[in-house]
Amino acid sequence: MAVGSRRPVTRLWHRHKSRIVRRLLARSSKLEELKGKSLRGAFAKLCGQGVSFVLRLGFVAVMARLLEPTDFGLVAMVTVVTGFFDLFATAGLSAATVQKADISDEYVSTLFWVNVGVGVALGVLCVIIAPFLVVFYQEPRLLSVTAALAAGFLFNASGVQHLALLQRSLRYGVLSVIETVAQLAGVATGLGMAFCGFGYWALVGSALIQPATMTLLMWLSTSWRPGKPGRLSDVRSMLRFGATITFNNLVVHLAYNFDKLMIGRYLGADALGIYGRGYQLINIPNSTLLSAVGGVAFSALSRLQGDPVRCRAYFLKGYTLVNSLTLPTTMFCATFADEIITVVLGHKWHAVTPIFRLLAPTILVFGIINPTGWFLQSTGLQGRSLKMAYAIAVLVCLAVIIGLPYGANGVALAVSAAMTVWVVPHIFWCAKGTLLSPFDLFAAVWRPLLASIVATGAGLEAAFYLEPSLTPLLRLLVGGIVMGAVYACLLVFVLGQKQFYLDVLSALKPASPDRITDTAANLGASR
Repeated sequence: MAVGSRRPVTRLWHRHKSRIVRRLLARSSKLEELKGKSLRGAFAKLCGQGVSFVLRLGFVAVMARLLEPTDFGLVAMVTVVTGFFDLFATAGLSAATVQKADISDEYVSTLFWVNVGVGVALGVLCVIIAPFLVVFYQEPRLLSVTAALAAGFLFNASGVQHLALLQRSLRYGVLSVIETVAQLAGVATGLGMAFCGFGYWALVGSALIQPATMTLLMWLSTSWRPGKPGRLSDVRSMLRFGATITFNNLVVHLAYNFDKLMIGRYLGADALGIYGRGYQLINIPNSTLLSAVGGVAFSALSRLQGDPVRCRAYFLKGYTLVNSLTLPTTMFCATFADEIITVVLGHKWHAVTPIFRLLAPTILVFGIINPTGWFLQSTGLQGRSLKMAYAIAVLVCLAVIIGLPYGANGVALAVSAAMTVWVVPHIFWCAKGTLLSPFDLFAAVWRPLLASIVATGAGLEAAFYLEPSLTPLLRLLVGGIVMGAVYACLLVFVLGQKQFYLDVLSALKPASPDRITDTAANLGASR
Protein backbone atom coordinates (compact mmCIF):
# COMPACT_ATOMS: atom_id res chain seq x y z
CA MET A 1 0.00 0.00 0.00
CA ALA A 2 2.87 2.35 0.73
CA VAL A 3 4.42 1.68 -2.69
CA GLY A 4 1.11 1.99 -4.52
CA SER A 5 0.26 5.25 -2.78
CA ARG A 6 3.41 6.83 -4.15
CA ARG A 7 2.32 6.43 -7.80
CA PRO A 8 -0.54 9.00 -7.80
CA VAL A 9 1.68 11.40 -5.87
CA THR A 10 4.51 10.83 -8.37
CA ARG A 11 2.19 11.41 -11.35
CA LEU A 12 0.82 14.53 -9.63
CA TRP A 13 4.36 15.76 -8.99
CA HIS A 14 5.39 15.19 -12.62
CA ARG A 15 2.33 17.08 -13.89
CA HIS A 16 3.02 19.90 -11.42
CA LYS A 17 6.70 19.95 -12.38
CA SER A 18 5.75 20.08 -16.05
CA ARG A 19 3.61 23.17 -15.44
CA ILE A 20 6.45 24.78 -13.48
CA VAL A 21 8.90 24.13 -16.32
CA ARG A 22 6.47 25.58 -18.88
CA ARG A 23 6.00 28.68 -16.78
CA LEU A 24 9.74 29.02 -16.29
CA LEU A 25 10.25 28.55 -20.01
CA ALA A 26 7.74 31.29 -20.83
CA ARG A 27 9.18 33.61 -18.17
CA SER A 28 12.74 32.96 -19.26
CA SER A 29 11.75 33.54 -22.88
CA LYS A 30 10.26 36.93 -22.00
CA LEU A 31 13.30 37.92 -19.94
CA GLU A 32 15.71 36.85 -22.68
CA GLU A 33 13.62 38.74 -25.23
CA LEU A 34 13.52 41.87 -23.03
CA LYS A 35 17.25 41.70 -22.38
CA GLY A 36 18.04 41.21 -26.06
CA LYS A 37 15.64 43.91 -27.25
CA SER A 38 17.00 46.32 -24.64
CA LEU A 39 20.62 45.81 -25.59
CA ARG A 40 19.90 45.77 -29.33
CA GLY A 41 17.79 48.89 -28.86
CA ALA A 42 20.61 50.56 -26.93
CA PHE A 43 23.08 49.52 -29.63
CA ALA A 44 20.83 50.92 -32.38
CA LYS A 45 20.34 54.09 -30.38
CA LEU A 46 24.08 54.35 -29.75
CA CYS A 47 24.80 53.98 -33.47
CA GLY A 48 22.19 56.63 -34.19
CA GLN A 49 23.68 58.90 -31.58
CA GLY A 50 27.12 58.28 -33.07
CA VAL A 51 25.83 59.61 -36.38
CA SER A 52 24.15 62.44 -34.47
CA PHE A 53 27.43 63.25 -32.75
CA VAL A 54 29.24 63.54 -36.09
CA LEU A 55 26.46 65.68 -37.55
CA ARG A 56 26.31 67.96 -34.52
CA LEU A 57 30.06 68.32 -34.40
CA GLY A 58 30.25 69.02 -38.12
CA PHE A 59 27.37 71.49 -37.90
CA VAL A 60 29.01 73.35 -35.01
CA ALA A 61 32.37 73.38 -36.83
CA VAL A 62 30.97 74.81 -40.07
CA MET A 63 28.60 77.27 -38.41
CA ALA A 64 31.41 78.53 -36.17
CA ARG A 65 33.26 79.53 -39.33
CA LEU A 66 30.22 81.09 -41.01
CA LEU A 67 28.76 82.97 -38.06
CA GLU A 68 30.08 85.23 -35.32
CA PRO A 69 29.99 84.56 -31.55
CA THR A 70 27.32 87.26 -31.24
CA ASP A 71 24.99 85.26 -33.53
CA PHE A 72 25.24 82.25 -31.24
CA GLY A 73 24.84 84.48 -28.18
CA LEU A 74 21.62 86.04 -29.52
CA VAL A 75 19.97 82.68 -30.08
CA ALA A 76 21.30 81.39 -26.73
CA MET A 77 19.60 84.30 -24.97
CA VAL A 78 16.26 83.09 -26.32
CA THR A 79 16.83 79.34 -26.02
CA VAL A 80 17.53 79.69 -22.30
CA VAL A 81 13.87 80.72 -21.99
CA THR A 82 12.32 78.63 -24.78
CA GLY A 83 14.23 75.61 -23.52
CA PHE A 84 12.62 76.23 -20.15
CA PHE A 85 9.15 76.36 -21.73
CA ASP A 86 9.91 73.29 -23.83
CA LEU A 87 10.06 71.22 -20.67
CA PHE A 88 6.28 71.63 -20.38
CA ALA A 89 5.58 70.59 -23.99
CA THR A 90 5.60 66.89 -23.07
CA ALA A 91 4.14 67.51 -19.58
CA GLY A 92 6.05 64.35 -18.56
CA LEU A 93 3.34 62.30 -20.30
CA SER A 94 5.71 60.44 -22.64
CA ALA A 95 7.41 59.01 -19.55
CA ALA A 96 4.00 58.23 -18.05
CA THR A 97 3.00 56.27 -21.16
CA VAL A 98 6.24 54.29 -21.10
CA GLN A 99 6.25 53.65 -17.35
CA LYS A 100 2.63 52.47 -16.92
CA ALA A 101 2.32 48.67 -17.00
CA ASP A 102 -0.99 48.59 -18.94
CA ILE A 103 -2.40 51.35 -21.14
CA SER A 104 -5.33 51.69 -23.57
CA ASP A 105 -5.83 53.66 -26.79
CA GLU A 106 -8.27 55.93 -25.00
CA TYR A 107 -5.66 56.80 -22.40
CA VAL A 108 -3.07 57.62 -25.07
CA SER A 109 -5.58 59.74 -27.02
CA THR A 110 -6.42 61.72 -23.90
CA LEU A 111 -2.75 62.33 -23.19
CA PHE A 112 -2.17 63.34 -26.84
CA TRP A 113 -4.77 66.12 -26.69
CA VAL A 114 -3.42 67.27 -23.34
CA ASN A 115 0.03 67.55 -24.96
CA VAL A 116 -1.33 69.52 -27.94
CA GLY A 117 -3.19 71.91 -25.65
CA VAL A 118 -0.06 72.50 -23.60
CA GLY A 119 1.99 73.05 -26.79
CA VAL A 120 -0.42 75.70 -28.10
CA ALA A 121 -0.47 77.46 -24.74
CA LEU A 122 3.32 77.53 -24.56
CA GLY A 123 3.62 78.91 -28.09
CA VAL A 124 1.26 81.77 -27.21
CA LEU A 125 3.12 82.39 -23.95
CA CYS A 126 6.42 82.51 -25.84
CA VAL A 127 5.07 85.26 -28.13
CA ILE A 128 3.73 87.21 -25.15
CA ILE A 129 7.04 87.08 -23.29
CA ALA A 130 9.15 88.24 -26.27
CA PRO A 131 8.95 91.98 -25.43
CA PHE A 132 10.07 91.28 -21.87
CA LEU A 133 13.17 89.48 -23.18
CA VAL A 134 13.98 92.52 -25.30
CA VAL A 135 13.84 94.74 -22.21
CA PHE A 136 15.76 92.27 -20.01
CA TYR A 137 18.64 91.76 -22.44
CA GLN A 138 18.33 95.24 -24.03
CA GLU A 139 18.45 93.59 -27.45
CA PRO A 140 15.60 94.44 -29.93
CA ARG A 141 16.45 91.60 -32.34
CA LEU A 142 15.20 89.08 -29.79
CA LEU A 143 11.54 90.00 -30.48
CA SER A 144 11.34 88.32 -33.88
CA VAL A 145 13.62 85.42 -32.92
CA THR A 146 11.47 84.53 -29.90
CA ALA A 147 8.24 84.75 -31.89
CA ALA A 148 9.63 82.46 -34.62
CA LEU A 149 10.84 79.81 -32.17
CA ALA A 150 7.34 79.65 -30.63
CA ALA A 151 6.20 77.38 -33.50
CA GLY A 152 8.54 74.66 -32.24
CA PHE A 153 6.31 73.96 -29.24
CA LEU A 154 3.43 72.75 -31.39
CA PHE A 155 5.76 70.59 -33.51
CA ASN A 156 7.17 68.88 -30.41
CA ALA A 157 3.83 68.44 -28.63
CA SER A 158 2.20 66.77 -31.63
CA GLY A 159 4.68 63.90 -31.57
CA VAL A 160 5.03 63.22 -27.84
CA GLN A 161 2.73 60.18 -27.65
CA HIS A 162 3.98 58.69 -30.91
CA LEU A 163 7.50 58.91 -29.50
CA ALA A 164 6.34 57.26 -26.27
CA LEU A 165 4.71 54.37 -28.15
CA LEU A 166 7.91 53.74 -30.11
CA GLN A 167 9.89 53.78 -26.87
CA ARG A 168 7.40 51.56 -25.06
CA SER A 169 7.71 48.88 -27.76
CA LEU A 170 11.53 49.30 -27.76
CA ARG A 171 11.56 50.21 -31.47
CA TYR A 172 14.76 52.15 -31.07
CA GLY A 173 16.12 51.11 -34.47
CA VAL A 174 13.22 52.90 -36.18
CA LEU A 175 13.51 55.80 -33.77
CA SER A 176 17.23 56.19 -34.48
CA VAL A 177 16.57 56.41 -38.22
CA ILE A 178 13.86 59.02 -37.64
CA GLU A 179 16.11 61.13 -35.41
CA THR A 180 18.98 60.96 -37.91
CA VAL A 181 16.81 62.01 -40.86
CA ALA A 182 15.28 64.84 -38.83
CA GLN A 183 18.71 66.04 -37.77
CA LEU A 184 19.94 65.92 -41.37
CA ALA A 185 16.99 68.10 -42.37
CA GLY A 186 17.82 70.60 -39.62
CA VAL A 187 21.53 70.65 -40.47
CA ALA A 188 20.85 71.12 -44.19
CA THR A 189 18.45 73.98 -43.48
CA GLY A 190 20.86 75.72 -41.11
CA LEU A 191 23.86 75.40 -43.42
CA GLY A 192 21.88 76.51 -46.45
CA MET A 193 20.62 79.61 -44.67
CA ALA A 194 24.08 80.40 -43.28
CA PHE A 195 25.69 80.16 -46.73
CA CYS A 196 22.98 82.50 -48.05
CA GLY A 197 23.91 85.09 -45.43
CA PHE A 198 20.93 84.82 -43.06
CA GLY A 199 23.20 85.03 -39.99
CA TYR A 200 21.56 84.00 -36.72
CA TRP A 201 18.35 83.12 -38.58
CA ALA A 202 20.17 80.02 -39.83
CA LEU A 203 20.22 78.73 -36.25
CA VAL A 204 16.53 79.52 -35.86
CA GLY A 205 15.63 77.70 -39.09
CA SER A 206 17.59 74.61 -38.06
CA ALA A 207 15.90 74.59 -34.63
CA LEU A 208 12.43 74.58 -36.24
CA ILE A 209 12.87 72.15 -39.12
CA GLN A 210 14.31 69.32 -37.00
CA PRO A 211 11.30 68.82 -34.63
CA ALA A 212 8.82 69.32 -37.48
CA THR A 213 10.50 66.60 -39.54
CA MET A 214 10.77 64.24 -36.59
CA THR A 215 7.09 64.54 -35.67
CA LEU A 216 6.03 63.91 -39.28
CA LEU A 217 8.19 60.78 -39.52
CA MET A 218 6.93 59.41 -36.20
CA TRP A 219 3.34 59.76 -37.38
CA LEU A 220 4.24 57.84 -40.54
CA SER A 221 6.05 55.11 -38.56
CA THR A 222 3.27 54.25 -36.10
CA SER A 223 -0.18 52.89 -36.89
CA TRP A 224 -1.75 54.63 -33.89
CA ARG A 225 -3.84 57.75 -34.53
CA PRO A 226 -5.41 59.90 -31.81
CA GLY A 227 -9.12 59.53 -31.19
CA LYS A 228 -11.55 61.42 -29.01
CA PRO A 229 -10.14 62.34 -25.61
CA GLY A 230 -11.52 60.59 -22.56
CA ARG A 231 -12.10 62.02 -19.11
CA LEU A 232 -9.09 63.54 -17.37
CA SER A 233 -10.12 61.75 -14.18
CA ASP A 234 -9.36 58.43 -15.89
CA VAL A 235 -5.71 59.38 -16.38
CA ARG A 236 -5.26 61.27 -13.12
CA SER A 237 -2.46 59.02 -11.85
CA MET A 238 -0.58 59.40 -15.15
CA LEU A 239 -1.03 63.18 -15.07
CA ARG A 240 0.31 63.22 -11.51
CA PHE A 241 3.33 61.12 -12.55
CA GLY A 242 3.91 63.36 -15.57
CA ALA A 243 3.63 66.51 -13.47
CA THR A 244 6.30 65.25 -11.08
CA ILE A 245 8.62 64.33 -13.96
CA THR A 246 8.02 67.71 -15.60
CA PHE A 247 8.72 69.62 -12.41
CA ASN A 248 11.88 67.55 -11.92
CA ASN A 249 13.07 68.45 -15.44
CA LEU A 250 12.10 72.06 -14.81
CA VAL A 251 14.21 72.34 -11.69
CA VAL A 252 17.20 70.66 -13.37
CA HIS A 253 16.86 72.90 -16.42
CA LEU A 254 16.83 76.03 -14.26
CA ALA A 255 19.88 74.84 -12.38
CA TYR A 256 21.90 73.95 -15.47
CA ASN A 257 20.96 77.12 -17.40
CA PHE A 258 21.21 79.66 -14.61
CA ASP A 259 24.87 80.17 -15.53
CA LYS A 260 23.97 81.07 -19.13
CA LEU A 261 21.19 83.40 -18.01
CA MET A 262 23.49 85.31 -15.65
CA ILE A 263 26.40 85.45 -18.11
CA GLY A 264 24.13 86.75 -20.88
CA ARG A 265 22.62 89.39 -18.58
CA TYR A 266 25.77 90.70 -16.92
CA LEU A 267 28.64 89.80 -19.29
CA GLY A 268 26.91 90.17 -22.68
CA ALA A 269 26.22 88.16 -25.82
CA ASP A 270 29.87 87.73 -26.76
CA ALA A 271 30.79 86.16 -23.40
CA LEU A 272 27.70 83.96 -23.54
CA GLY A 273 28.60 82.86 -27.07
CA ILE A 274 32.07 81.79 -25.87
CA TYR A 275 30.76 80.07 -22.71
CA GLY A 276 27.89 78.42 -24.57
CA ARG A 277 30.18 76.95 -27.26
CA GLY A 278 32.49 75.55 -24.59
CA TYR A 279 29.62 74.04 -22.59
CA GLN A 280 27.95 72.56 -25.66
CA LEU A 281 31.14 71.09 -27.08
CA ILE A 282 32.37 69.40 -23.87
CA ASN A 283 28.86 68.07 -23.24
CA ILE A 284 28.19 66.62 -26.72
CA PRO A 285 29.87 63.20 -26.14
CA ASN A 286 28.30 62.80 -22.69
CA SER A 287 24.80 63.86 -23.69
CA THR A 288 25.00 61.70 -26.81
CA LEU A 289 25.85 58.58 -24.82
CA LEU A 290 23.34 59.24 -22.04
CA SER A 291 20.50 59.93 -24.43
CA ALA A 292 21.39 56.80 -26.40
CA VAL A 293 21.10 54.56 -23.35
CA GLY A 294 18.71 56.55 -21.15
CA GLY A 295 15.47 56.03 -23.06
CA VAL A 296 16.13 52.32 -23.54
CA ALA A 297 17.09 51.86 -19.89
CA PHE A 298 13.96 53.66 -18.65
CA SER A 299 11.72 51.54 -20.91
CA ALA A 300 13.37 48.25 -19.86
CA LEU A 301 13.46 49.09 -16.15
CA SER A 302 9.80 50.12 -16.27
CA ARG A 303 8.93 46.66 -17.64
CA LEU A 304 10.85 45.10 -14.70
CA GLN A 305 9.47 47.27 -11.89
CA GLY A 306 7.50 44.27 -10.58
CA ASP A 307 10.71 42.22 -10.25
CA PRO A 308 13.02 44.31 -8.01
CA VAL A 309 15.93 41.84 -8.02
CA ARG A 310 16.21 41.72 -11.80
CA CYS A 311 15.54 45.46 -12.04
CA ARG A 312 18.55 46.09 -9.77
CA ALA A 313 20.76 43.71 -11.76
CA TYR A 314 19.77 45.28 -15.10
CA PHE A 315 20.35 48.80 -13.80
CA LEU A 316 23.81 48.05 -12.41
CA LYS A 317 24.92 46.47 -15.69
CA GLY A 318 23.66 49.47 -17.63
CA TYR A 319 25.22 51.87 -15.13
CA THR A 320 28.59 50.16 -15.45
CA LEU A 321 28.40 50.25 -19.24
CA VAL A 322 27.47 53.94 -19.35
CA ASN A 323 30.31 55.00 -17.05
CA SER A 324 32.81 52.90 -18.96
CA LEU A 325 32.01 55.10 -21.98
CA THR A 326 31.42 58.57 -20.51
CA LEU A 327 34.40 58.74 -18.13
CA PRO A 328 37.25 58.12 -20.61
CA THR A 329 35.59 60.24 -23.30
CA THR A 330 35.31 63.28 -21.05
CA MET A 331 38.88 62.90 -19.78
CA PHE A 332 40.14 62.65 -23.35
CA CYS A 333 38.34 65.90 -24.20
CA ALA A 334 39.91 67.68 -21.21
CA THR A 335 43.39 66.35 -22.06
CA PHE A 336 43.32 67.49 -25.67
CA ALA A 337 41.16 70.61 -25.25
CA ASP A 338 43.42 72.88 -27.32
CA GLU A 339 43.47 70.51 -30.27
CA ILE A 340 39.70 69.88 -30.14
CA ILE A 341 38.84 73.59 -30.09
CA THR A 342 41.22 74.31 -32.97
CA VAL A 343 39.95 71.44 -35.12
CA VAL A 344 36.23 71.90 -34.41
CA LEU A 345 35.78 75.65 -33.97
CA GLY A 346 38.88 77.23 -35.47
CA HIS A 347 41.57 79.59 -34.22
CA LYS A 348 39.26 82.56 -33.55
CA TRP A 349 37.58 80.56 -30.76
CA HIS A 350 40.72 80.04 -28.64
CA ALA A 351 38.99 81.74 -25.68
CA VAL A 352 36.71 78.67 -25.44
CA THR A 353 39.59 76.38 -24.38
CA PRO A 354 39.74 77.29 -20.65
CA ILE A 355 35.92 77.12 -20.40
CA PHE A 356 35.99 73.73 -22.12
CA ARG A 357 38.60 72.35 -19.72
CA LEU A 358 37.14 73.88 -16.53
CA LEU A 359 33.71 72.37 -17.25
CA ALA A 360 35.10 68.84 -17.72
CA PRO A 361 34.59 67.85 -14.02
CA THR A 362 30.93 68.90 -14.28
CA ILE A 363 30.42 66.64 -17.28
CA LEU A 364 32.16 63.77 -15.46
CA VAL A 365 29.72 64.17 -12.58
CA PHE A 366 26.77 64.21 -15.00
CA GLY A 367 27.86 60.81 -16.29
CA ILE A 368 27.88 59.43 -12.74
CA ILE A 369 24.68 60.94 -11.30
CA ASN A 370 22.28 61.31 -14.24
CA PRO A 371 21.70 57.55 -14.80
CA THR A 372 20.43 57.20 -11.23
CA GLY A 373 17.35 59.12 -12.33
CA TRP A 374 16.42 56.25 -14.67
CA PHE A 375 16.28 53.88 -11.70
CA LEU A 376 14.36 56.20 -9.40
CA GLN A 377 11.72 57.25 -11.94
CA SER A 378 11.17 53.81 -13.46
CA THR A 379 10.61 52.29 -10.00
CA GLY A 380 8.12 54.95 -8.88
CA LEU A 381 10.55 57.01 -6.78
CA GLN A 382 10.11 60.17 -8.85
CA GLY A 383 9.39 62.15 -5.66
CA ARG A 384 12.89 61.46 -4.35
CA SER A 385 14.35 62.36 -7.73
CA LEU A 386 12.58 65.73 -7.50
CA LYS A 387 13.97 66.43 -4.02
CA MET A 388 17.47 65.66 -5.26
CA ALA A 389 16.90 68.08 -8.14
CA TYR A 390 16.02 70.81 -5.60
CA ALA A 391 19.33 70.26 -3.83
CA ILE A 392 21.31 70.37 -7.08
CA ALA A 393 19.55 73.58 -8.16
CA VAL A 394 20.40 75.40 -4.93
CA LEU A 395 24.02 74.23 -5.07
CA VAL A 396 24.58 75.20 -8.71
CA CYS A 397 22.87 78.60 -8.44
CA LEU A 398 25.02 79.51 -5.43
CA ALA A 399 28.12 78.43 -7.35
CA VAL A 400 27.17 80.65 -10.32
CA ILE A 401 26.63 83.66 -8.08
CA ILE A 402 30.01 83.09 -6.40
CA GLY A 403 31.85 82.66 -9.71
CA LEU A 404 30.16 85.44 -11.73
CA PRO A 405 32.39 88.34 -10.48
CA TYR A 406 35.38 86.43 -11.91
CA GLY A 407 33.91 86.17 -15.40
CA ALA A 408 32.88 83.14 -17.45
CA ASN A 409 35.96 81.18 -16.34
CA GLY A 410 35.05 81.80 -12.70
CA VAL A 411 31.53 80.51 -13.30
CA ALA A 412 32.84 77.34 -14.97
CA LEU A 413 35.27 76.67 -12.11
CA ALA A 414 32.68 77.30 -9.39
CA VAL A 415 30.06 75.03 -11.02
CA SER A 416 32.57 72.19 -11.43
CA ALA A 417 33.70 72.50 -7.81
CA ALA A 418 30.09 72.39 -6.57
CA MET A 419 29.17 69.36 -8.68
CA THR A 420 32.28 67.47 -7.56
CA VAL A 421 31.33 68.01 -3.91
CA TRP A 422 27.81 66.73 -4.65
CA VAL A 423 28.70 63.27 -6.06
CA VAL A 424 28.99 61.26 -2.83
CA PRO A 425 25.85 62.68 -1.12
CA HIS A 426 23.92 62.07 -4.34
CA ILE A 427 24.89 58.39 -4.47
CA PHE A 428 24.00 57.76 -0.80
CA TRP A 429 20.66 59.57 -1.14
CA CYS A 430 19.77 57.67 -4.31
CA ALA A 431 20.45 54.26 -2.76
CA LYS A 432 18.69 54.90 0.56
CA GLY A 433 15.84 52.44 1.16
CA THR A 434 16.23 50.60 -2.17
CA LEU A 435 17.81 47.30 -3.17
CA LEU A 436 20.80 49.33 -4.33
CA SER A 437 23.57 50.16 -1.91
CA PRO A 438 26.08 53.02 -2.27
CA PHE A 439 28.80 50.41 -2.60
CA ASP A 440 26.98 48.89 -5.60
CA LEU A 441 27.23 52.22 -7.38
CA PHE A 442 30.83 52.84 -6.31
CA ALA A 443 31.75 49.33 -7.50
CA ALA A 444 30.25 50.11 -10.90
CA VAL A 445 32.28 53.33 -11.20
CA TRP A 446 35.72 52.69 -9.71
CA ARG A 447 37.10 50.40 -12.43
CA PRO A 448 36.33 52.67 -15.42
CA LEU A 449 37.36 55.70 -13.35
CA LEU A 450 40.74 54.19 -12.44
CA ALA A 451 41.34 53.02 -16.00
CA SER A 452 40.40 56.48 -17.32
CA ILE A 453 42.82 58.23 -14.94
CA VAL A 454 45.70 55.96 -15.99
CA ALA A 455 44.78 56.39 -19.67
CA THR A 456 44.74 60.17 -19.18
CA GLY A 457 48.26 59.99 -17.78
CA ALA A 458 49.32 58.04 -20.86
CA GLY A 459 47.64 60.63 -23.07
CA LEU A 460 49.46 63.49 -21.34
CA GLU A 461 52.75 61.62 -21.74
CA ALA A 462 52.02 61.10 -25.44
CA ALA A 463 51.12 64.78 -25.86
CA PHE A 464 54.42 65.77 -24.25
CA TYR A 465 56.46 63.75 -26.72
CA LEU A 466 54.41 64.61 -29.81
CA GLU A 467 56.12 67.06 -32.12
CA PRO A 468 54.65 70.59 -31.81
CA SER A 469 54.87 70.80 -35.60
CA LEU A 470 52.21 68.11 -36.00
CA THR A 471 48.77 69.30 -37.03
CA PRO A 472 46.12 69.46 -34.25
CA LEU A 473 44.11 66.74 -36.01
CA LEU A 474 47.08 64.37 -36.08
CA ARG A 475 47.82 65.06 -32.41
CA LEU A 476 44.20 64.23 -31.62
CA LEU A 477 44.34 60.96 -33.53
CA VAL A 478 47.61 59.81 -31.94
CA GLY A 479 46.52 60.85 -28.45
CA GLY A 480 43.15 59.15 -28.88
CA ILE A 481 44.76 55.88 -30.02
CA VAL A 482 47.18 55.89 -27.08
CA MET A 483 44.48 56.65 -24.50
CA GLY A 484 42.02 54.19 -26.02
CA ALA A 485 44.53 51.34 -26.13
CA VAL A 486 45.71 51.89 -22.53
CA TYR A 487 42.15 52.22 -21.27
CA ALA A 488 40.85 49.10 -23.03
CA CYS A 489 43.80 46.90 -21.98
CA LEU A 490 43.64 48.03 -18.36
CA LEU A 491 39.87 47.68 -18.06
CA VAL A 492 39.52 44.35 -19.86
CA PHE A 493 42.63 42.46 -18.80
CA VAL A 494 44.00 44.05 -15.62
CA LEU A 495 40.70 44.95 -13.91
CA GLY A 496 38.95 41.76 -15.02
CA GLN A 497 36.05 43.18 -17.06
CA LYS A 498 36.53 40.89 -20.08
CA GLN A 499 33.62 38.57 -19.26
CA PHE A 500 31.29 41.50 -18.63
CA TYR A 501 31.81 42.89 -22.13
CA LEU A 502 31.66 39.44 -23.72
CA ASP A 503 28.25 38.97 -22.07
CA VAL A 504 27.12 42.33 -23.44
CA LEU A 505 28.22 41.38 -26.95
CA SER A 506 26.56 37.96 -26.77
CA ALA A 507 23.29 39.53 -25.62
CA LEU A 508 23.20 41.63 -28.80
CA LYS A 509 22.41 38.44 -30.74
CA PRO A 510 18.77 37.28 -30.88
CA ALA A 511 18.10 34.66 -28.20
CA SER A 512 18.06 31.12 -29.64
CA PRO A 513 15.39 28.61 -28.52
CA ASP A 514 18.13 26.30 -27.22
CA ARG A 515 19.56 29.00 -25.01
CA ILE A 516 16.12 29.86 -23.62
CA THR A 517 15.34 26.16 -22.99
CA ASP A 518 18.66 25.65 -21.21
CA THR A 519 18.03 28.67 -19.03
CA ALA A 520 14.57 27.44 -18.10
CA ALA A 521 15.89 23.95 -17.37
CA ASN A 522 18.52 25.38 -15.06
CA LEU A 523 15.90 27.44 -13.29
CA GLY A 524 13.70 24.37 -12.93
CA ALA A 525 16.55 22.33 -11.50
CA SER A 526 17.34 25.08 -9.01
CA ARG A 527 13.72 24.99 -7.82
